[in-house]
Amino acid sequence: MRVVELTAKTWPALERLFGPNGAEGGCWCMFFRLPGPQFRAGQHEPNRAALCELAGSGKPVGLLAMSGAEAVGWVAVAPRPVYRRLDRSPVAKPVDPGEDLSDVWSVTCFFVHRTARRSGTAARLLDEAVRYAAKGGARAVEAYPVDTKGEKRPSGDLYHGTLKLFLDAGFGVVERRGERRALVRKEIA
Repeated sequence: MRVVELTAKTWPALERLFGPNGAEGGCWCMFFRLPGPQFRAGQHEPNRAALCELAGSGKPVGLLAMSGAEAVGWVAVAPRPVYRRLDRSPVAKPVDPGEDLSDVWSVTCFFVHRTARRSGTAARLLDEAVRYAAKGGARAVEAYPVDTKGEKRPSGDLYHGTLKLFLDAGFGVVERRGERRALVRKEIA
């Protein structure tokens, strides 16, 4: 498995991975990037077109896990300020509203093809996401995972990643956000 950046060149692999549903309900990984009404109005084709445009922009969007010519996994990772909805999210809102978050990157979403689950794909994508953020100038990477508490959960509930995945990768809990969620962060030296 190799991990590559989403670009115009790698876009067709992401398109095949996400399939006609755009990963989940026409999201195309645009939920955190767009205001609510714009996201809902754009489900399916408009969101696909918006992500495609981002893929060709040269801006950080995310990474693909590749097996041969096919993508088997995806992680969305970019500077936190591009995810416009995070500041209003009860799970992702900043602990300190005065903190400068311009050099903090966020991991907002994973999508792993069913044939690649439980193979270490998400862990590999997360490790590469931290490296990618560091290369992009991040001082820290944060995320908003689900605490499964060891219980099996449907894959659609785990697109933020699991708390165990992040703790195993060296992230620390900044703050618990309810019974099943947390804000986690990894400082980059």
